[in-house]
Amino acid sequence: RDYYESLSKVRVPLASTQSSLANEVAKARQHIKNSLECMDSVASLAGVPNTELTNKVSNLEKENSELKKTMDDLRKLVISLQARVETLESSKPNQVKAEAPKVAAKEAEDSDDGVDLFGSDDEEESAEAARIREERLAAYNAKKSKKPVLIAKSNIILDVKPWDDETDMKALEEAVRNISSDGLLWGAAKLVPLAYGIHK
Repeated sequence: RDYYESLSKVRVPLASTQSSLANEVAKARQHIKNSLECMDSVASLAGVPNTELTNKVSNLEKENSELKKTMDDLRKLVISLQARVETLESSKPNQVKAEAPKVAAKEAEDSDDGVDLFGSDDEEESAEAARIREERLAAYNAKKSKKPVLIAKSNIILDVKPWDDETDMKALEEAVRNISSDGLLWGAAKLVPLAYGIHK
């Protein structure tokens, strides 16, 4: 019996292999057929003119021609401006100086009362005003030099607490005051009661 079952098992894969090859061939034929149908539909679409695409292309051509025209106009404008700047730069400096006094004359006509609230640099100081200003500056500098130089100070407060009630706080204060450093000046010290006769 085992012998016949083994034979039947061997035969089944052969039949399934042959059927799978037939299936693959059928699938390949169907794929080729579908590809040919797609190519036929593409060819039929290419033969028919699409009005929407032609409209878009014509609109793009119009925009392109308008942009070229605008660029040409801008190029001409830049060339004319360059020529104008070159003529202005090459003009004589005497002409520019002649225009400056006219502007100053117009400004002089515009001033109504002659009072300059902002201290114009155009007017010269009188000798008396210069002398007064110099005296005030000298007095200010002398006053400033008499002031003492401000020294930066820092206050440090040490809060020293005892370990137990038998700690001698006076001896501890002397040990702390033995610390010395450049510019260090010890100030006042006081014992503050905590509780049960213990001071800090």
